[in-house]
Amino acid sequence: MTGKDIFKIWAPAGSRWTDWARPVPFIAINGGQKINSAMNITIPSVNYANKKQNDTAIILDLPGCESIKEGISLAVMPGFRPIPLYNGANGQKGAMALVDNRAIENALVWGASELEKLTTEKDAPPAFLLDSNRAHRFRMDDSVFDNSWDIYDQDMPSAEYFKNNGIEKIIVRGENIQKDLARILYKFQKGGIAILFTNGYDDPKITAVKKPPRKDK
Repeated sequence: MTGKDIFKIWAPAGSRWTDWARPVPFIAINGGQKINSAMNITIPSVNYANKKQNDTAIILDLPGCESIKEGISLAVMPGFRPIPLYNGANGQKGAMALVDNRAIENALVWGASELEKLTTEKDAPPAFLLDSNRAHRFRMDDSVFDNSWDIYDQDMPSAEYFKNNGIEKIIVRGENIQKDLARILYKFQKGGIAILFTNGYDDPKITAVKKPPRKDK
């Protein structure tokens, strides 16, 4: 399959959330790409969402391809629609980059094969997939390619769109809430959407997202 074929599996026509799936990592995927045999492609168990909740969206902000694996788990059991939001480019061949996006690309190939086995409702609630390593910006020297990235308002639906489509709360699953995501969540919160947080082990708890400082210029 080509990257375009795989993208269509992740972002099928007719789903109300797939307009937000980012095509960037799929551009680098070609028909000859193989799943890295060193990857631990195991679907994890999810304890914080054991049933589909049509009024709930989930944001998985986990390192590397972990959000893909957990997103597939949410698709298998409760029936969420995983939406990849990865927006990082690869470095030049043989060069060192800040963020390893190739593992994500491999996992997207694997995830497509898993999604093809499922029948997910077109209006299933979304589980947005992020790489928490996206903001790693420590460069050992100038030769390291800076392919870090941020998530912005336009990368996700608005609070109004969420509410018009029945979403009243958002569960964030991660180690913490990163600054770029907090800016978006604060606006959702002001728009009347409840924000809950879980580390994956504890039950999701309502959290008050503080107004983030102005973004540095």
